[in-house]
Amino acid sequence: MPLFLHVRIQEPPAHDHDNATLARSSRVYEMKLVSIKSLANAHGDGVWAVAWAAATGDRPAVLLTGSADESVKVWKGDELELERTNSGNSLGVVAVAASPDGRVAACTSLDSVVRIFDVDSNSTLATLESKPAEAWQMQFHPKGELLAVAGGGSGCVNIWKASSGSRETSLKAESVDKVGGGKFVLSVAWSPDGKLLACSSMDGTIAVFDVARGKMLHTLDGHSMPVRCLAFSPVEPRYLFTACDDKHVHMYDAEGRSLVSAMSGHASWVLSVAGSPDGAALASASSDRTVRLWDLKTRSCVQSLTEHKDQVWGVAFRPGRLATVADDRSICLYDYA
Repeated sequence: MPLFLHVRIQEPPAHDHDNATLARSSRVYEMKLVSIKSLANAHGDGVWAVAWAAATGDRPAVLLTGSADESVKVWKGDELELERTNSGNSLGVVAVAASPDGRVAACTSLDSVVRIFDVDSNSTLATLESKPAEAWQMQFHPKGELLAVAGGGSGCVNIWKASSGSRETSLKAESVDKVGGGKFVLSVAWSPDGKLLACSSMDGTIAVFDVARGKMLHTLDGHSMPVRCLAFSPVEPRYLFTACDDKHVHMYDAEGRSLVSAMSGHASWVLSVAGSPDGAALASASSDRTVRLWDLKTRSCVQSLTEHKDQVWGVAFRPGRLATVADDRSICLYDYA
C-alpha cells in the first residue's frame, strides 16, 4: 500500500480550548503520484530510456522513449498515443535527451553513436561517432546549444555543439579509479544555471567541473559501486542527486563538496533519479521493480509504486507528470500532486 506524507498546517485558534475552531483551521496535504495510464508492450523489447520534450508553440509536451529494440518512439504526452518511430539506430538505445526548447533531441545506442534529430520531423540533424563503449548517458545544456555525453571507457565527458555536431571540448575525470583501473564514465548532469557539470563513474566517484574554465573542481565520495544516473535539483543549482548500485540515493552539496543525505529503501540497484520541477520531490527507479517518491524536505520515502513487473530503467518529470519505463516493455504515466 502506498505511503503518503501527511503535513498538517495549523493556524492558531481563537481560543486554546476551542476544539471546534482547531478542527476547522487544520488542513492536510499529500505529496503523491496517481496513476493516469499504463501502456504494455510499448516497445518490442525492454525500454531503457525516457525523457520529456517540452511543449512548443505548435504542440504540447511529448514523451521520448528508447529501447533495446533499437528504436526511439515519440508519444503524445497524456494519451501515450504513438506519434512516430525513429528507427535509425543499429543497436539498443541506452539514453535519450531533449533540448530545453523541446525541438531537438538526441539518442545514444550501444554502438556508441549519438544521433541528434528534430523531434517533430524525425530528421537527423547530426551524427556523433565515438570509439566502442565511449558514449552513454547525456544531457543538453540548459541553454540548449551544447550536449554533454558520458564518455565511458575514455574517462572523459565529451561536449558537442548540437547544431553542427562538432566536438567543443573534453573534460577528463581522474585517470585512475579506486581499484587501480581507468575511469569508466557512466552519467552526466548540468546544473540548472549551466555553470557546473557533474559526471559519475563505475567506481562510485563523482567529478564536478567548472565548465567555463574547463577545470575539475573536486570529487564527491560516498558511493563505492557504479553510479548510473545523476540529476541536479531543478531549482537549487548546488544540490546533486545520485542513483547507485549500492541501493542508495545520495543528495550532495556539489559546491560545498559534502554529502547532505543518504536515502535508503530500495532492495536492489538504483538505476535512475529525477527531481520534480517544483524542487520538492525526487523520484528514483530500481532493479527491484519499484519507483519511489521522496520528500526532499524530510528526505524520506513517501510512496512506493509497484506497477512495473521488471527492473525500472528510467524516470522523467515534467510539470504535473512523471513517466517511468522498464524492462517489461511498458510505460507508466502518473499525475504528480
